[in-house]
Amino acid sequence: MEFAQAAYPTLVYVHLLLFVFWLGADAGVFMLGQEFRRRHKYELPTRLVQLQMLVNLDMVPRTAWALMVPISITISAGGGWWEVPAWMFWGSWVVGAAWLWLVWDAHLHDQMPRAARDRKIEWIFKIGLTLFYLWLGTASLLTGDPIAPTWLAWKALMFGLIFAAAIMIDVAFKPVGPLLGKLIAEGSSDETEVPLLKTMNRTRIWVWIVYLMLFATAYLGNVKPI
Repeated sequence: MEFAQAAYPTLVYVHLLLFVFWLGADAGVFMLGQEFRRRHKYELPTRLVQLQMLVNLDMVPRTAWALMVPISITISAGGGWWEVPAWMFWGSWVVGAAWLWLVWDAHLHDQMPRAARDRKIEWIFKIGLTLFYLWLGTASLLTGDPIAPTWLAWKALMFGLIFAAAIMIDVAFKPVGPLLGKLIAEGSSDETEVPLLKTMNRTRIWVWIVYLMLFATAYLGNVKPI
């Protein structure tokens, strides 16, 4: 098999791996969060170790998410599903690489002004990409352009909704920082634990929404029912 012939199935394979890493690692994040909530089962130091493991493991789905942007667009072009303009093709790789760098730079310099700056820029990236995929999917479904296959148009729209739900995870999770600081400073009690638990529960609603939409986009991409 020539390189050109192997390129497309290889990209599909990479796309599948990204899905597996995203959802599989996210399941681990979910389970660690579940164990952190069990304040009557673990001492606080143990729970804080679980939380640190959660933060580290969460880098796997965040990495997969960033790489999904250029890989998915490249597959759409390589498979002949969408005539992707050259500027968009190469732009997707620039955006994916920049986003990946921001994610890891913020992680490696956590609690520093540099990380705060990175996350502000990443926020702009995510808002922009959310709007882009929502427009792409909606316009394609209504007009058949720029994406003609209905299943792919729905997949683009679903990806935009995944972006929106993932943004809401970060929004819902934001109060956890101050609440966790209070827990560490004052110790475990109903006063420090209950508000933290309520915030984590609100966050989990958006996590479940992301999971369901990931399953839906995977089904669309593999079965192509419409």
